[in-house]
Amino acid sequence: MKKYLAESIGTFWLVLGGCGSAVLAAGYPDVGIGLLGVSLAFGLTVLTIAYSFGHISGAHLNPAVTVGLWMGGRISAKEVLPYICFQVTGAIVAAGVLYLIVTGNGSAIGDFAANGYGEHSPGKYSMLAAIITEFVMTFMFLLVILGATDDKAPKGFAGIAIGLALTLIHLISIPVTNTSVNPARSISQAVFVGDWAMSQLWLFVLVPVVAAAFAGVVYKYFKSE
Repeated sequence: MKKYLAESIGTFWLVLGGCGSAVLAAGYPDVGIGLLGVSLAFGLTVLTIAYSFGHISGAHLNPAVTVGLWMGGRISAKEVLPYICFQVTGAIVAAGVLYLIVTGNGSAIGDFAANGYGEHSPGKYSMLAAIITEFVMTFMFLLVILGATDDKAPKGFAGIAIGLALTLIHLISIPVTNTSVNPARSISQAVFVGDWAMSQLWLFVLVPVVAAAFAGVVYKYFKSE
């Protein structure tokens, strides 16, 4: 139970820090942090949780990561569903806290950093572009995670590599989809936006999970004798 609670708290921090920076600080008049700041915020949430809770739960913070680690032989099948349930719960609670903050000055939540494609993509990118982006970004993210946490990798640096990888992913893909690579993060924001965000949510759940599973299989090939 401790590791599942750690996952819930860690995912809470990721959504609050990452999506919170996008909603509250990215476009703040004159001193907004912009896309670079939001990208760093997501990377920093993973970096900080990796070193604080990683030894408890592994700091997946992401259902796709959990699936990828399972396919890569790092966790057992019976752990997958509890991990995902607690991750999604933590993400939704974080979105609820963010909702209360955002509406605290009478503002509407707007797109609430929800993920989207077509007219709801920041750069108006197509569904196909969104699928390709989310697949490739998640696939590479999982390869970095699996490689950085390998027994033969340098010890103590995994959190840095993973946090920087997530920062880079956001620098590339925020204009396309607002960057998901994490179904829990996508679900939490879509629940509060509703409407178009819920209708497009399938892409940001299905594609990252499939990409992560594929990455797990690929990494097992590199590890095979």
